[in-house]
Amino acid sequence: MFDSVKALIDEHRRVQEELSDPAVHADAPRAKRVNRRYAELSRIVAAHEAWSAASDDLDAARELAREDDAFAEEVPALEEKMLAAQERLRRLLIPRDPDDARDVILEIKAGEGGAESALFAADLLRMYLQFAAAQGWKSELIERDESDLGGYKNVQVAIKGSSSDPAQGVWAHLKYEGGVHRVQRVPATESQGRIHTSTTGVLVFPEVDEPDEIEINPNDLKIDVFRSSGPGGQSVNTTDSAVRITHLPTGIVVSMQNEKSQLQNREAGMRVLRARLLAKQQEERDAAASDARKSQIRGMDRSERIRTYNFPENRIADHRTGYKAYNLDQVMDGALGPVIESCIAADEEARLAALGA
Repeated sequence: MFDSVKALIDEHRRVQEELSDPAVHADAPRAKRVNRRYAELSRIVAAHEAWSAASDDLDAARELAREDDAFAEEVPALEEKMLAAQERLRRLLIPRDPDDARDVILEIKAGEGGAESALFAADLLRMYLQFAAAQGWKSELIERDESDLGGYKNVQVAIKGSSSDPAQGVWAHLKYEGGVHRVQRVPATESQGRIHTSTTGVLVFPEVDEPDEIEINPNDLKIDVFRSSGPGGQSVNTTDSAVRITHLPTGIVVSMQNEKSQLQNREAGMRVLRARLLAKQQEERDAAASDARKSQIRGMDRSERIRTYNFPENRIADHRTGYKAYNLDQVMDGALGPVIESCIAADEEARLAALGA
């Protein structure tokens, strides 16, 4: 394992030199890529230095313990410190998802349960917005289709991070949210007090950094315009400002009506289309490397039921990792960190297993 560290330390030195080149900063996309790699390598270099220092301290204590029993008492604690530093370094050497540093577009769709599912979609949106705010991330609501009772049939939000470190990236955390979220509670529409089970789907797409990163042939697009509508289907303006974009080669369809102008809706639609095309490329890349990827817990498939939110018991359970806690009220207020950390830990274990580490 540690044979690869030297090559990464050498790369860190080269990337550091590259960052001192003014030409790098004159090219924004290149500067972003170089900064991300530097942040990732810096964590590895720091972990290696910590492991080296802990190993040296342990060796010195063992040497001195031969002559002085007082130093022998320090050896167990130093061994524990060295092993912890070694484990941290080992985990940092796991190949990262290349999209970890990206921002995301998160889409929440009502599923089984009708009005209650749409209401829960609104609850999930609030949960993600609260979690994002706690991380210092910025959120932008880019599309919404409201239900009659104030929920969402469909809502899309862009979430943007502030760190160049992939480990702190938005995608690195929210990619695990894709799938079916099941809620068990007494709906606001239930007059008999009975507990209902509903589902809401979440899709998460890594956002494209630069528009030209994903090439789209204008001839591959079918663009329709129509009049925006609100809850119940009523018209909300008198102009054809809503836009539907169909990418003919893939069949991906994106509709936007949140903005008042056709141009703004078209720009928002292209932004979402690029993210979906990037996700499709990622899925194809994952399929090509299925032996290394098949054990990962993350899924973009909405048919995968990943989590249950049981309101009567104040319980949240993640079915992929076995995580369970009885603080659902806090989670719905944005305290999602421990749930996501359980997914990250399980993903790391899967990657280690795939590497035979």
